[in-house]
Amino acid sequence: MALNLFDVGPLPAAGRPAVFLDKDGTLVEDVPYNVDPALLRFTDRAIPALQLLQEQGYPLIIISNQSGIARGYFDQAALDRLAEALSAQLRQAGITLAGFYACPHAPPEPGEPGCSCRKPRPGLLRRAALEHGIDLTRSWMVGDILNDVEAGRRAGCKTVLLDVGNETEWDMAPLRQPHFRARHLMEAASFILDADARATGQRSLFPDALPDPLAADGLLQVGSGLPATGVLAAAGGMPVSAPAL
Repeated sequence: MALNLFDVGPLPAAGRPAVFLDKDGTLVEDVPYNVDPALLRFTDRAIPALQLLQEQGYPLIIISNQSGIARGYFDQAALDRLAEALSAQLRQAGITLAGFYACPHAPPEPGEPGCSCRKPRPGLLRRAALEHGIDLTRSWMVGDILNDVEAGRRAGCKTVLLDVGNETEWDMAPLRQPHFRARHLMEAASFILDADARATGQRSLFPDALPDPLAADGLLQVGSGLPATGVLAAAGGMPVSAPAL
């Protein structure tokens, strides 16, 4: 069983804010257990959204569950190749990932504690924060299902749910309440920038993105980076080999 080192205990409250992104269904279209780079397709407005966030100084870090490894559908090398292909496509658009973290474990059996790195547990976010000097309390987790939201909240982040139809269970426990809902990544990015500008008293780039200032734990629903190198994956809360991006 994986260690819970990154699941409990405080982290230093210093560092820069980051945007953590789920991969499948958030950054790229969800093709179950895909490791074929030819099938990578970015979601609606993903590229301009990431360009905008990077321009504003946010490191961009992918946090992904990849149980296909544990299930025997593909191996770590295949996932590494996909991560390299994804990073290369983003680099063509001027976007540099600060990190790529993936949990290779299967969901736990009933009654089993499972690993600390599979969302909705926050282990990968906490590891990324330690390795990249990230202040989780000033950071954001963006994903298309409530397990992403819960992982972000457990790590201490603010959260955005891409409400694009991929969540099917809607277990709305307190830790699974997103701070915002958005229809695509560009809308999520504008929310993030506006909320952070308001929180620091700066002039918002998107004054109409939020109808009201973000409450301490408010839930709003829409009606109508710093470059770094390296891709990281995690197995049992520990690093495994991965190619440089």
